[in-house]
Amino acid sequence: MNFCILFGGKSYEHEISIVSAIAIKKLLPQIQHFVFLDALHNFYLIPAQKMQSKFFSSQEYTKAQKIYPKKDGFFVRTLFGEKPLNLPILINLIHGGDGEDGSVASLLDFYGIPYIGPRNPACVLSFDKELTKLLAESRGVARLEYRVLYRDMPLLEDLKFPLIIKPARLGSSIGINIVESKEKLEYALESAFEFDEKVLIEPFVEGIKEYNLAGFKSKEGMQFSFIEEPEKKKYLDFEKKYLDFSRTGNAKEADIPQDLKQTLEANFSKLYQNLFEGALIRCDFFVKDNQCYLNEINPIPGSLANYLFKDFQTALQEISKALPKPNEIKVAYEFLHKIQFAKGK
Repeated sequence: MNFCILFGGKSYEHEISIVSAIAIKKLLPQIQHFVFLDALHNFYLIPAQKMQSKFFSSQEYTKAQKIYPKKDGFFVRTLFGEKPLNLPILINLIHGGDGEDGSVASLLDFYGIPYIGPRNPACVLSFDKELTKLLAESRGVARLEYRVLYRDMPLLEDLKFPLIIKPARLGSSIGINIVESKEKLEYALESAFEFDEKVLIEPFVEGIKEYNLAGFKSKEGMQFSFIEEPEKKKYLDFEKKYLDFSRTGNAKEADIPQDLKQTLEANFSKLYQNLFEGALIRCDFFVKDNQCYLNEINPIPGSLANYLFKDFQTALQEISKALPKPNEIKVAYEFLHKIQFAKGK
């Protein structure tokens, strides 16, 4: 089964999405369809042979065919009108804003374009780290304590160090800092506020274990990747995460007890069910003193977490056969007809 990769978008993770799409091209060379969304929200059909970083950094992509979303797919404009492209199922590979905040999901759903990726409600709840905490709590998944701070709020005086500060609506570890004393707090907040008006403050727990698990729902039920314990220093920083977006080889499977594996998979299912259907996501968990906590949900993980699957192509094929179907709503104007009949018209 062939796919079409949708990537780019207007966000701080624009370039990371390009890297992710190039990695998928190397991993699945049979994919020949690529749709690029630039920072001005123009769509371009990119030839497979042009999928190189310089093609985008040089702005050469603007010479490619511009295309337009409409009912049931993308179209190209010709001298004689519009022509449908009949692209295969899209894979939403737009990281950050546009792709993960629900904008693109809403656009694709609006036009009835089939795609692999999180739907709007899933995007809303996983893009904002505070809402993700509330989602976890509502579904019985533990999470670390946290505080929320907006740019116009006074500085919190009762914070306990060390702590970690994150932009609330950004991924890829951008703008994240560990703060070990009050003297370094102002710099860390300024760094986070460069990317978002809202930041999340969590305790930094020394020596905590971190595990990554990806999965999706097929027609046969939940399907899980193997579990990775990522290598990190104090935390999984941007440099290490950036490598995830270009990885095409398998990660190392974590050597963990069976009961911990079952716990991670059970927590993943609680978060996924009745929300993320149609998407392949990755959940990052913390484990400390035999207690499992959700760290974050990656609704569109780097290169779709291909490095966690022993057969990534089959995983994509299985999820493509289990995409959510929109409700068919018939508009018959019966209510208006009754009103007009009652008025004698």
